[in-house]
Amino acid sequence: MGSYHIRDLESLSGIKAHTIRIWEQRYGLFRPQRTQTNIRRYSDSDLKHLLNIALLNQRGHRISRLAGLSRAELEEEIRQLISSDFSSTAQVHALTRAMVDMDEAEFDRLLNVNIAQLGFEPAMENTVFPFLDSIGVMWLSGTINVAQEHMISNLIRQKIIVAIDRVRSHIGAHRDRVLLFLPEEELHELGLLYLDYKLRSRQFQTLYLGQNVPLADLKEAVDVFRPAFGFSILTSRPTERRLQHYLNQLAEVFASARLYLGGYKLMRARQIELAENQRIFRSREELKHLLNQLFAT
Repeated sequence: MGSYHIRDLESLSGIKAHTIRIWEQRYGLFRPQRTQTNIRRYSDSDLKHLLNIALLNQRGHRISRLAGLSRAELEEEIRQLISSDFSSTAQVHALTRAMVDMDEAEFDRLLNVNIAQLGFEPAMENTVFPFLDSIGVMWLSGTINVAQEHMISNLIRQKIIVAIDRVRSHIGAHRDRVLLFLPEEELHELGLLYLDYKLRSRQFQTLYLGQNVPLADLKEAVDVFRPAFGFSILTSRPTERRLQHYLNQLAEVFASARLYLGGYKLMRARQIELAENQRIFRSREELKHLLNQLFAT
């Protein structure tokens, strides 16, 4: 059973904590448990109920009407909505519900339906990554349990690998070489794996090293492969204390290449100095702009 702070509910539903408290008091929508210090703690059932109400409320249904429906009636309205509404908000809510229930079959079905309806890249960029964004802080803080994390990561990873296999044979000899890697002890690879797909689908020759790459092995790969560009995403590693030293080491490893870096660690860093051959992308929009520049060359 999950246990969520009200800020977790705010993050996942898009409903402000103040509004959740008002709905709770005025309509009796939730009966959260309280800690010894009187802090509200919400269950998986509370989270799913709020997701249902939030989505329908955003579609114009009055909260007073929704409060009068049974949870079974709300579930039926949500099923009908999700089957026909492929907006990001609706599908992110659906994926979140499946994650909370640890319903692997439903999560996989939703991924497949989104890919079939929207196409692979739009499904990833309009549904999957907004979903990962919505749970990202909880993921890093450990609010989402390891089993949930592994379930969703493995299913999304499978979809990306299938897409990579479909474009693997279309590498263009004229395109630059690109090396993709994650730092030692870094395991969050979905963003990097999708980036590998994007580059391969545009006929770049990539070398995907993936998770947990020791610096010595990275240097050997760079010396042999001789990439024009490198990409890495720093989500949980290295530690803040080691971050600047690691960036300095990477600058030397990629002395003859340009290295593009993103991720939560860099966004939270208080002060870092970049070498001339290093550049940070701070959002998916910045990365998209960067990739468009590479694809145009």
